[in-house]
Amino acid sequence: MFGTPSISEVAALVGNPARANVLMALLDGRALTAGELAYAAGVSPQTTSGHLAKMIDARLLVLAKQGRHSYYRLASPLVGRMLEGLMAVAVDGPPRYQPMWRGADELRMARTCYDHLAGRLGVALADALTARDYVVLTEDGGMVTPPGEEFFLGFGIDVHHIGHGRRAFCRPCLDWSERRPHLAGALGAAVAARCFDLGWISHAREPRVVKILPKGARGLADLFGIELQPSR
Repeated sequence: MFGTPSISEVAALVGNPARANVLMALLDGRALTAGELAYAAGVSPQTTSGHLAKMIDARLLVLAKQGRHSYYRLASPLVGRMLEGLMAVAVDGPPRYQPMWRGADELRMARTCYDHLAGRLGVALADALTARDYVVLTEDGGMVTPPGEEFFLGFGIDVHHIGHGRRAFCRPCLDWSERRPHLAGALGAAVAARCFDLGWISHAREPRVVKILPKGARGLADLFGIELQPSR
């Protein structure tokens, strides 16, 4: 239809295997160099350069320069949400279309979905927050209750100081491996950042994998009632 974005153009960009690999490498919210993305894509640097230019033009990626170095990252959380949604659809498809990944057990346990937590850890956090009526999640979005505001403030998050932009404040995000929602939006990002700041979790060497540290296992159990073993 005239005047509307072309779904087919975006789908064609994402559907290319090399470009899909680039996008997946950036799904944890990090910024990477063209050389790192060429390695992830499995193609030459020259070919990668062309792919990156097309995705910047389509506003799937943005380029940030720091000194002599150039870094690429996803243009917005909306792009990350699109990729996670495609993976959720893919796992329902025929086996040949289902996503394959390295470090399957580790990714299922805890990973980043752009800038918030996913996997068993992310779903468990969403379950704990909703079960205690700190957060209400619906298909259309979410909200923090008055008791939730008090809880988050004690956790180190002032909910009145986050989410003042175009991004959704609080919403569910369908977890493609657990098939249930985890917490996304500005609040989900704030919870993930706080867990990193507290030393409860850390990034692993494998892209997107999050390690639950012993301190974090204790904190998650004490504060959220979540029983997960520390990562090895």
